[in-house]
Amino acid sequence: MPLASSFEANPHWLPPQRRDTLEDIPGEDGWPVVGGTLKLVADPTGYVRRMHAKYGSVYRHRSFGGRNAVLLGADANELVLFDRDRIFSSEQGWGPMLNLLFPRGLMLMDFDKHRVHRRTLSVAFKPEPMRLYAESLNAGIARWVKAYAGRSFAFYPAIKALTLELAATSFLGLPFGPESARINQAFVDMVQATIGIIRLPLPHTAMGRGVAARRFLVDYFGKLVPERRAGNGEDMFSQICRATHDDGTHLSDGEIVDHMNFLMMAAHDTITSSATTLVMLLGRNPEWQVKLRDEMETLGVNDEDLPYDRLGDLVLTEYAFKEAMRLMPPVPSIPRRALKGFEFHGHHFPAGTFVGVNTHFVHADPAHWPDPEKFDPLRFTPEASRGRHKYAWVPFGGGPHMCLGLHFAYMQVKILMWHLLRAAEIELPSGSGAKWQAWPIPKPRDGLPLTLRSI
Repeated sequence: MPLASSFEANPHWLPPQRRDTLEDIPGEDGWPVVGGTLKLVADPTGYVRRMHAKYGSVYRHRSFGGRNAVLLGADANELVLFDRDRIFSSEQGWGPMLNLLFPRGLMLMDFDKHRVHRRTLSVAFKPEPMRLYAESLNAGIARWVKAYAGRSFAFYPAIKALTLELAATSFLGLPFGPESARINQAFVDMVQATIGIIRLPLPHTAMGRGVAARRFLVDYFGKLVPERRAGNGEDMFSQICRATHDDGTHLSDGEIVDHMNFLMMAAHDTITSSATTLVMLLGRNPEWQVKLRDEMETLGVNDEDLPYDRLGDLVLTEYAFKEAMRLMPPVPSIPRRALKGFEFHGHHFPAGTFVGVNTHFVHADPAHWPDPEKFDPLRFTPEASRGRHKYAWVPFGGGPHMCLGLHFAYMQVKILMWHLLRAAEIELPSGSGAKWQAWPIPKPRDGLPLTLRSI
């Protein structure tokens, strides 16, 4: 959706920026019409590093149809994400990118409305539902590992299919049938549309495919809402269908569908990315496979499954997952829009400014992470973390919009590692995972070929 159309469709939004907005901020507009969009999409990490080297930790550039201010550093993350003074709109920041694809998801809500919906949805992430999800995850992951142990294959597409199946089981309470391939492709099409150069849903464009995929999923989820609201299922979808606001009212059918659409995307796309990163790094650092396997053995769990109550005991596994997300955050950058003017590092930014903070940049900042390219999970011990800026590590965002499903992500990855590392050694051929598509959600261009050598 072009910026002008976004504002017309959302009359409560601030009007479009003037073209000369941010003229006093150092930076550049790039090529005519497209600005720096093509360079940003092709190599977001390199683009940000080049702009930082040239202009410093505050700069402007033009991408996706408008000027944006980029603020780099942990203090910038704290200002924008913690948002003490309610300056920064997530809805208007993500909206031009997501409005046609994931409207009314939690990321496209602000302040009191966001707080109300977040609290209503949180019922699905309380301990008892999470315990049931853990049972489902153990069963599904155990089957998957048994099928793939001893084989050589491309990890990313295989784990993506698994995480979609797990999300369907835990979130929807449905085993996926013949329609699973279409559902998976629908999510792929919507995510890819978020960075499509053409922002109108024209035929044969990424946005056109994304909008068509959304129509399919809205119809798919929408047909299930009435029966789930009337039933007593324990899956996430059923609980959200029955959830009520503080005044006793239910979410509307449309709100439920939009939330499930967004949660399903987040649950399987971002976890797929981060699990793939972790497996790649363990393959490159086999000594850490041994350390994690040894930690698992010390738990003294005789059962094949990882009990929900023992998740917290996999401390090294959690450190390794955190380090994987530091090196390859599942959301490399986070947009916002300033609803009021603000000051930062001696610069004034007027109301209406589109603002971005860059997760990947601060995760590689040697001021917080010595030898930042090295895989070192022990960075996250209490001793090593002491004194580190709270917003130097933000793979799940921060402040009011901290990822609602972060504990589900930890749980799923710990259960995956539990079954995988106790059954197999991860071996990577030379060059596996050398090149990644970094944006909108990182994935290896080669699918990450590997072998799971049975032990």
